[in-house]
Amino acid sequence: MSSTNIIETENLTKTYGSFTAVSSLNLHIKKGSVYGFLGPNGAGKSTTMKMLLGLTKPTGGSFHINHKTYPKDRISILRDIGSFIEAPAFYGNLTGEENLEILRRVLGLPKSSLDDALEIVGLTQHKRRLAKKYSLGMKQRLGLAGALLGHPPILILDEPTNGLDPIGIHEIRTLVRSLPEKYNCTVLVSSHLLSEVELMAEDFGILNHGRLLFEGTMDAMRRTAQAAGLPTNNLEETFLAIIDMDNQNRGEHR
Repeated sequence: MSSTNIIETENLTKTYGSFTAVSSLNLHIKKGSVYGFLGPNGAGKSTTMKMLLGLTKPTGGSFHINHKTYPKDRISILRDIGSFIEAPAFYGNLTGEENLEILRRVLGLPKSSLDDALEIVGLTQHKRRLAKKYSLGMKQRLGLAGALLGHPPILILDEPTNGLDPIGIHEIRTLVRSLPEKYNCTVLVSSHLLSEVELMAEDFGILNHGRLLFEGTMDAMRRTAQAAGLPTNNLEETFLAIIDMDNQNRGEHR
């Protein structure tokens, strides 16, 4: 494992019967970076994140997180990760603060970590409001507060801006962008929209039908697209053209 990478996967694969959700995936996520994990719905992003979290078992390959190896160090790996996978579920009749308190106790963290997490996501003034009275954006931020409890060195965020209005998207994007510098952590954030993550991430991985089509910086993606004769003046078009080209190639080989 490279000393600059905090997450590496080696031919990571997940199959369900004859269906391959993730195929021989090799990710290289640098320590202290925001890594944008891109792909259309159903590309295998959530499955990959669930494997990294130990929520689903790989069919093949391996991965290393913070110089620890799965499955040998599975519990130790989990302690290093804060996660936000799918829409977070809360107890509607408890306050935001009480919901986080349950999680804090499970994780065995000091009481100060709760106020700290609420402050980071800007929910301190709403902490005594019932969770069922929270807007969607506030629920997303409460989910992020849960992921941030105890300042884990790695955050795995699965489509954290899903369903938010433009203001909510901007708030979450600004927050995620600030995390590595403020809290010395690494963020893996997924989306099916390049426009959403291009302002957050330095490095990107593009996944389609479980296969990694590209990994690198935005500039490198432009160069790759240009070399393939794809449009480069609009990044969202570039991203969609890369996906479309792969879909066409797959169609030819069927």
